[in-house]
Order: sequence, then structure tokens, then C-alpha cells
Amino acid sequence: MKKIVLILCCVLMTGYCIGQIMSDKKNAASNLSKPLIALLDTIFKEDQGDRLNIDTIRKQFGWQSKQMDSLMNIMGYHDSMNLMRVKHIIDMHGWPGPDVVGEKGASTIFLVVQHADSLTQVTYLPKMQEAVKEGKAKPQQLALLEDRVLTNQGKPQIYGSQVRRNEQTGKNEFYPIIDEPNVNKRRASVGLEPLEDYAKKYFGIDYNVLKL
Repeated sequence: MKKIVLILCCVLMTGYCIGQIMSDKKNAASNLSKPLIALLDTIFKEDQGDRLNIDTIRKQFGWQSKQMDSLMNIMGYHDSMNLMRVKHIIDMHGWPGPDVVGEKGASTIFLVVQHADSLTQVTYLPKMQEAVKEGKAKPQQLALLEDRVLTNQGKPQIYGSQVRRNEQTGKNEFYPIIDEPNVNKRRASVGLEPLEDYAKKYFGIDYNVLKL
């Protein structure tokens, strides 16, 4: 059941992650790596293509169907292969920024790490933190990864990006948020929209930030 809840969260987050990605239109620039851009474009299509199919399969066949099991197996295979590719890219080139792989390619690096196992997320979190300082990754994407790591460890999240499905009510709800009355200040500091807007737009949650 926990796996299903996490999958549901990833499905809902897909729209948000895609919304953060700008299509790169400067492939002719001399400092961009066309081979890496092409590889990351393939990885992006596999990563998001599988996840965009989840809701269709869920509505037509249900979570517990053979069709869903098949899709999960395909997604697991693609995630594993894509993680190997991204690890190799980072090991060979460091964390590639938009100046090397374009905006879409840089966001793809984040997506693959965000969808990886918890050990990989913890391992690459410091690398992404350094990449943000160097302008190679976006602070709002780092915020999502930091929240994902914390919630996986059973700790309160910082920015309120992570959502779970309440098994009793069947409704979406946020994982616990540290110092919740000030969450929007933290979100604004990394370029994230107010939590009320994020909650309604992507998860259908009518949320009111707690007051001090």
C-alpha cells in the first residue's frame, strides 16, 4: 500500500515537474553538448512517458491490475537504466548545468535522481546542493529533493512539496511540515509558489497555512 501511495504522489507531481521545465532552443550554442542533450531527451521521454500512463491505466484497469503491474515493471526498468546513465554523466562531467545540456536536460538530471531509491537521493543531495550554488541546478528543484529525503527518513519536510494519500479518507494530505506557519517564506526564498496555490492546483487540497 505504501508503494501505491508513493506512486500516486509521483503521478500528481509529474504535472508540477513538467511545469518547471523550459524547452531549450539554443542547441546551436557552442558550449552545449548535443550528444548529452540528445541522451537526456531520451531519458526524459522514458521517465515521464511511463508516469503519464499511470493515471490512464489506473482509471481503466485499477491499481491492482495486471496492466498496472506491467507498467510498474517497465517503469522500474527504465528508472534503473536511466539512473545508471545519469550517474555516469555526473561521474564523467560533474553535475551538468543548462549551459552544457540546456534547461530541459538539466531538469532531467533532477527528475531521475528524484525518482531514484532513497540511498541514491541521499548520496546525490550534497552534489545537487553544490550544483545550485554554482548555478547548475534550480533551487526549487533542490527543495523538492530535500523534502523527499526528509519524508523518506520519517522527518518533517521543509517546503511542503511532498504529499501522501490518507488511507482512511482517501484524500491527499501533506506530510508533516516543520515550522508550518513560515512555510511560504521558505518557499518564496527558493522560487516556489505559495503552498495554498500549489496544494489546490496540483493535488486538489484546500489548504490554509497555519498562523503563528
